Formats: sequence, structure tokens, C-alpha cells
Amino acid sequence: MATMADVARRAGVSVATVSHVLNDTRPVLPHTRQAVLDAIDTLGYTPNTLARSLVTSRTRSIGLAVSAISNPYFTEILQGVEAAALDAGYSLLIADPHDDPGHERKVAQLLHERRVDGMIVAPSARPHALVGYLRRHTVPTVFLDRMIDTQVLGAVPAGGEEGTAPGQDVPWCDQVCADGAGPTARLVTHLAGMGHRRIGMVAGLPGLSTTEERVAGYLDGLTAAGLAHDEQLLVSGDSESAGAERVTAALLALPDPPTALVTANNAMTIGALRTLRRHGLSVPDDIALCCFDDFAWADLFSPRLTAIAQPSRELGAQAVRVLLDRLGEPGRPTRTLRLSCAFVHRTSCGCPEEPVGAGRTEHTDPSTLSEKGTVS
Repeated sequence: MATMADVARRAGVSVATVSHVLNDTRPVLPHTRQAVLDAIDTLGYTPNTLARSLVTSRTRSIGLAVSAISNPYFTEILQGVEAAALDAGYSLLIADPHDDPGHERKVAQLLHERRVDGMIVAPSARPHALVGYLRRHTVPTVFLDRMIDTQVLGAVPAGGEEGTAPGQDVPWCDQVCADGAGPTARLVTHLAGMGHRRIGMVAGLPGLSTTEERVAGYLDGLTAAGLAHDEQLLVSGDSESAGAERVTAALLALPDPPTALVTANNAMTIGALRTLRRHGLSVPDDIALCCFDDFAWADLFSPRLTAIAQPSRELGAQAVRVLLDRLGEPGRPTRTLRLSCAFVHRTSCGCPEEPVGAGRTEHTDPSTLSEKGTVS
């Protein structure tokens, strides 16, 4: 196996110069750099990443902590993260925190102990212990999909292992998510435009920013349509199929049940559809349905599902880019990126059938990405 010394002899340079080329630790003249690269290619030299990490204090690895990896939405996010990381020369360490606050804190510590250069995390509904650990160790972090409230990011716990020194203000985190409120309001106003006055919503797990934003969008949509908010029509499916099955049955048991439903993620859409089928109800003839989260087989259902499509792969890719920016410039102001979603118009809302594959797609925001400034 070729060594760094072999590369140096072949290129006619010092071992230190080869190291500078490999690790970008010092500028090297273009013709010298090319000579080293040619020698590496000729000899088939493979750098020792462990040795490199000792020199650079970087492992060129990223920790990814995302719950429900089996969910098609998060699977696509993972694909976006992996592709962008690989393109930048980074490896990926993946863990599933299972949406458990205590477990996600342990996961963060384990990834940190593996000396990842930074982390991309989809936090739980109660991320205080996680945030405390990451902030105390100033681990470069991007919170993905689910946002962290600025009060949580800036909170200084009273004592304890996770405490940070009062007044400490070191930029260490950024956030990347999709728009939630506007697209959900679009679903509601669309259903109202179809004549529905009793529109129910199966919302996600309480405490998640995605849940809060979509509920806010639901309420905004009712207001925009001139409809009163009936608290009985807003239920929580806990972001799971089983939970959605249970609360959809409760909605159908109301004295005045909804004539249309908005489900707040793909798992809950499946759960709601199971309950409707069990009750012998046809979509959209008996009850209309629109969902947040488009997925690969949504166009194969009968009826085809009208949905909000999130840019899942781009979310993952953007999270990597933002993290690399943070690694390259640790003191830069923190930022929040929001990507727009698309309204995919099909037939479960009650609109006439169109040729398969002709579902109309409309962006819910004229821009595809917006950036906000400091969030902590």
C-alpha cells in the first residue's frame, strides 16, 4: 500500500507539502498541488482518515439524528443529507432518537463522542436536555424540519450538568424547515371553496413546531374562509397512523361530523383512510380529504390524494450546506431557512378526475427558499 512518503517522492515534494494538499492546511502552488494529485492517482494512495483527523481536528463526518427513519418523508430527507454529505466528502453517522427526549440527549452525546464535526437533528417535542448538551459543548448543529423556539435556544438552565455560563452567547446552531402554516391554510380554503363548512383536522404530536404551524394554518384557513372554529373538529393523532385511526373515529361519532378532513402528515393520512374504509365511507363522495405530505403512492390511491408536497430531499441537502457553512465560519450569525411547499391538486378533495399524472402543482409561496437572520 502506498504511503504519504511514496507520494512525496513521486511528486518531488516534502511529506509536509503532501499533507497540506490533502488537508487544506496551507496554500500550495497550483502546479505543486497538481503534481501531488497526479502522484496520488498514479500510486493509488488512500489517505488515512484517522491520521488526518489528528492533524486537522476534523473527522469529516456528520451526525444525523432523525426519528421515524422508516417514514417515507424522513427517508427522502436522509437521501438528501447523504447525497450532499458525500458530495462534500463527508461520511454520515445515523441514529434514531425515537422522539424520546431522554434518548435523543444520549444519542447526541454518543455522536459527539464519535467526534463528528457537526450534527443535523430533527428534535423531539421536549428538546431541552438535547439543546442543553449541544449548547454547553457548542456542537455545530442544524435543527432540521422541526424548529426550536428561540427561548429554548437561549435558555440557561439553573445549574445541573447541562447548564451554561450566564451570558454565554456563542453561535452554534442554525435551522432548516419547510413552510407549514401557509400550505395548510391553502388546503382549508380549497375545501371551503368546494362548499364544505365542517372541516376537521387530524393534527400531529403536540409540542412539535410542525404541529403548531399546521394547526395555525388550519385556523388561518378557517378565518380566511369565514368559517367558525369548532374545537371538536381539531384533534391530535400524535403524528402516527394508529392515533389518526382513533381520533378519526371520534370525529365521525360527533352529532355533526365533518364533511371534509385535513390530515397533517402521511402516516396520519393512512390511519384516517383506514378508519373511513372501516366505516364504509367513500372519499370524496361521503367525505373529502386533503393531506399534508405527498408521497410516492399518493397518485396511485383511488381517489388520488390532493396533498401538500414538501421538498424533502432539498431540506436534507440544505441542512448539510448550512452546517458546512457553520463549520467553515463558526462565528457567523445564526440563520433559519424556510423552503416553500407545493399544492398538488388531485381528486380526493372532490374535484373532477384528470388524466393520471396530470395532478396540478402550485407553489404555496412565490419563492422557493427564504432566509431569516439570527434566531438565538
